[in-house]
Amino acid sequence: MSKLNPQQRDAVTYCDGPQLVIAGAGSGKTRVLTYKIIHLLNNGYKPHQILALTFTNKAAKEMRERISLLVGDEVAAKLWMGTFHSIFARILRFNASHIGFKSDFTIYDTYDSTSLIKHIIKEKELDEKRYKASTVLHRISMMKNALYSPADYARTSEFIKEDEALQRPQMADIYLQYWERCRIAGAMDFDDLLFYTNILFRLYSEAFGKRRRKVCVKSCPFAVFIQIIHRFKFRYPNNEHAFSHYIVKVAFSFRF
Repeated sequence: MSKLNPQQRDAVTYCDGPQLVIAGAGSGKTRVLTYKIIHLLNNGYKPHQILALTFTNKAAKEMRERISLLVGDEVAAKLWMGTFHSIFARILRFNASHIGFKSDFTIYDTYDSTSLIKHIIKEKELDEKRYKASTVLHRISMMKNALYSPADYARTSEFIKEDEALQRPQMADIYLQYWERCRIAGAMDFDDLLFYTNILFRLYSEAFGKRRRKVCVKSCPFAVFIQIIHRFKFRYPNNEHAFSHYIVKVAFSFRF
């Protein structure tokens, strides 16, 4: 703790509810999250009850190495720590039967997904210039990240009008066929790892809630940050004190 500044120390020691730490690049986010996990371990939490998520393998490796130095390799190995995709893939393999998959499902990379979409476009005899595979894949990826299934997509008039305006009225059907063929092949793409984990947590919360008591996330896209702010304010519309109590601002530092 002696290596932390006052703001970082506040972020580490607060354990009374949800918490949002606002920090810039180079301000010590990895250090804060590392010490947060150590603090939780020192206050009665078991390693398997802590989930730590990062956006990069580099950050996950750095955190694990730092924690190993402080608590030992054996304890660090029991933490659920890694990137969103790696941890969610692990959770899905443990609970694949709940969402109609086998635990040994295949994970498609961009090449696999693009190849399948090209095949669907060719099979439907569509204009390959108008329905460029990379563009179609990007559209499907956007929908999955916004948690729109093929059925949701097909009944959302805004999306259908956009596709018609771009002279790509078959987008909804391509999305549906891509979705169905992935399931038949027992495969998920990278976006599915997030999409199906969301479904799993919503429909089968026992798959997660009873096993993890603390979730620590390092780095948050700006769009997600805005959503978090709105959700906090929605939960406490008339209590700015309750809202601000969850937020800790770590000294900002930016690299140029």
